[in-house]
Amino acid sequence: MRSSASLALLIGLALAPGVLAQGESGAQLFKEATAREAALRAEIDSRKAGTPATPLLDRARTLVGAYEDISRLFSSSPYSDDALLHAGVLAADAFWEFGEPDDRTRALRLLKTLGNRHPASPLVRQATPQLDRLNAAKVPALEPKPPAAMLKAIRREVLPGAMRVTLELGGEAAYHDEEVEAPPRVFIDLQNTRPVEALKDVTQAFPDDLVRQIRVGRQLGTRTRVVLDLTAAAPRAVYALYNPYRVVIDFSRDAPAAASTAAPPAKAERGVAPSPPAVNGRGGFSLSRQLGLGVARVVIDPGHGGHDPGAMHNGLSEADLMLDVALRLEKLLAKQPGVEVVMTRRSNVFVPLEERTAIANREGADLFLSIHANASEDDRARGIETYFLNFAPNPAAEAIAARENAASARTMRQLPDIVKAIALNNKLDESRDFASFVQSAMMDRLKRANKSVKDLGVKQAPFVVLIGATMPSILAEVAFLTNHQEATLLRGGTYRQQIAEAIFNGVMRYQRSLKAATQTVASQ
Repeated sequence: MRSSASLALLIGLALAPGVLAQGESGAQLFKEATAREAALRAEIDSRKAGTPATPLLDRARTLVGAYEDISRLFSSSPYSDDALLHAGVLAADAFWEFGEPDDRTRALRLLKTLGNRHPASPLVRQATPQLDRLNAAKVPALEPKPPAAMLKAIRREVLPGAMRVTLELGGEAAYHDEEVEAPPRVFIDLQNTRPVEALKDVTQAFPDDLVRQIRVGRQLGTRTRVVLDLTAAAPRAVYALYNPYRVVIDFSRDAPAAASTAAPPAKAERGVAPSPPAVNGRGGFSLSRQLGLGVARVVIDPGHGGHDPGAMHNGLSEADLMLDVALRLEKLLAKQPGVEVVMTRRSNVFVPLEERTAIANREGADLFLSIHANASEDDRARGIETYFLNFAPNPAAEAIAARENAASARTMRQLPDIVKAIALNNKLDESRDFASFVQSAMMDRLKRANKSVKDLGVKQAPFVVLIGATMPSILAEVAFLTNHQEATLLRGGTYRQQIAEAIFNGVMRYQRSLKAATQTVASQ
């Protein structure tokens, strides 16, 4: 098979008078182009989940251009209409596979050109259904890019057992975090963000502890990078908080042992000394932490069920998939000493939204966790997000709450009571922290299997399934069923097991934050 460079060379030779007859040149170029197309389509069909789409899309677009050149350069050859049809169909298939509106526009132009340039060609009839499908396609409207958020302040706090860095922004921004080992550092890329003047290209050094230096740098476009130079690698949790919007990075570190001034007893018995709980996400101690409350009973709620299947896409049902994830999570939690698990459903049955939290209240649950899969009209939407109960702060959260609450039996006359229940939510801080631990754990675990997984953050919304719960409660959206790659991953039991393991890690991290593991005191 010739390379694309040789294809370009043949096109150049064809332009020189007398080098090749038009029919012969067209035949050679068209044969090579179709061979390249067959190889490309085979790669696209066998593309593994997590494989970057850009190289394949770029190759498809280049090949569409080659077909278009063949049609134009050899307009009187029998390959001109064939090349246009191949170009239009390949552009259309690129649009269906990768979802870029530019490919749809190009496909429409090429297929219409086929009919205009070769009206008597029998291939025009093959283009008609392609045109009809492309014209009927829903293409998301191009929205103006929002103004860049401002990085307003960076704070570094030393907490019991942790080091916290908080990035305060003037508005919500997508972010990506990554760790580099040599030397140890973590960088946070803030998309569509600009630092205030006082933070531009700033380096701030610290004399001690885990985060020894913080650097702010500007990247291409409107991206800002914050680099945290560490004295040593450490486990971290990265999550977003709202009102004001902040990106928080918590590093776990061993608390220094306190020097003992008392003489040891003559004969100490082996025992345990409990460690104090860590502060919550707002830097204080909620009533739960003041009272030393822990976690022993967890209610797992697989979303939807029965006549309410939830999101449906290509034969996949949200209700079935989330039940499988929930049962896998139950097995993991049941192995933990002192942890009990209650399920709101164990089969494909319908359970009213209000009954789900009623079950948690009746069972005296310490945590309530509702597991869902997301859906969007934009099939490019992907990622993970975790919600706690509060009023929706933006249209996207409002839309998701409306979809998930569609099965609620509540009526308008109950609105005042619902508003009161949300406004007086005395477990809000702990629910937010619980959501942050689960979101961080899911990102840590799932990005190994899904390199392109997107962190959509911790958010708030008035989900009916969370209203009325007397314990910290969250709703996790673990993937988008309407995204081709994430739906393909969800079809396999391996990825559903990884989701269960990720949520399990989040639950256990939150449990440890309430009551740290006990320390063994050796006998003297």
